[in-house]
Amino acid sequence: MKTEFLKITGHAADDEAILARAAEVIKRGGLVAVPTETVYGLAGSALLAESAEKIYAAKGRPADNPLIVHIAKPEDAETIAYTNELYYALAKRFMPGPLTIILPKKDIIPSTVTAGMNTVGIRCPSNPVAHALIEVSGHPIAAPSANRSGIPSPTNAVHVLEDMDGRIDMILDGGDCEIGLESTVIKLDEDGSGCTILRPGAVTADMLSQVCAKVTISRAVIEPSLANDIKPESPGMKYKHYAPKAEVVLIDAPEDVFVNFVRRDSASIRRYGIFVSNENTGYFTGGVMLLTGPRNDAKEASRRLFSLLRRADEMELEKVYALLPPASGEYLAYYNRIVRAAGCRIIKLGNNYN
Repeated sequence: MKTEFLKITGHAADDEAILARAAEVIKRGGLVAVPTETVYGLAGSALLAESAEKIYAAKGRPADNPLIVHIAKPEDAETIAYTNELYYALAKRFMPGPLTIILPKKDIIPSTVTAGMNTVGIRCPSNPVAHALIEVSGHPIAAPSANRSGIPSPTNAVHVLEDMDGRIDMILDGGDCEIGLESTVIKLDEDGSGCTILRPGAVTADMLSQVCAKVTISRAVIEPSLANDIKPESPGMKYKHYAPKAEVVLIDAPEDVFVNFVRRDSASIRRYGIFVSNENTGYFTGGVMLLTGPRNDAKEASRRLFSLLRRADEMELEKVYALLPPASGEYLAYYNRIVRAAGCRIIKLGNNYN
């Protein structure tokens, strides 16, 4: 298969023609990589079972990992799922935007899209390219991240081309993604008052609590991957995800202990990298500085995470050292992704480390 690579230019006539071509690909069951505000998505019609099958094949994705369905307007959920008052309250506050809400699905959505489950994750993206593709095609689109399964998600079109060239029909280059981590995924409580976070993202627990009477964080968000016999309700819950070829060494320790550990552990390593804030580069005399942005800036660290993990592979690093971030607030999504990039392995060191 030859993959077309088309750039969104900002010129209305050119972009309309590109989107019309991309929409035809979607309608005939093909796949188009498209930018969203979170990461690039691998889009196929959510109404065609064959599209979902192609997505799984292109990604090498496990068949029990459900796909998220993207819609143009919150009310479009009515055609594919059973909604309720809480859904619309959340939609009013967070849609379009980086929030996915799991609802009971209608039969119009093939079981291949939902991995055989009777629920479907629904999101309304704010990125204008993704939004326009849904509207022009007239199809809700199933769109997981546009990468090979298990490796860092793509935040620009070049990353997509590296992973998907020859595997999909088309890539739309709409520039770098704004947020850099996948959407928050929530499941609504049966009584309609609260929700459970299954995958953290830019919409935080504190933000959700402004709408929901109760917000619970799933154990799978913070703890290691689910057991093999448990079916994941959301992407990113079960499998090792977001991992580069380099070994990610994640350290739970005070900053000075982290610095000492890296100095000692890296002594015999030829090529290694260090996740470090802009202000802390002076603590290290060797290695590649993988800059996460200003100190204590969770949003910027999150935006850079996947591109830094990909850079580690581009530079053929053997190890990447990172300090474990807090598992709360705006850092929760960053924590969730980097723990899985490290294969859920964390080295805990105390103040007495010498």
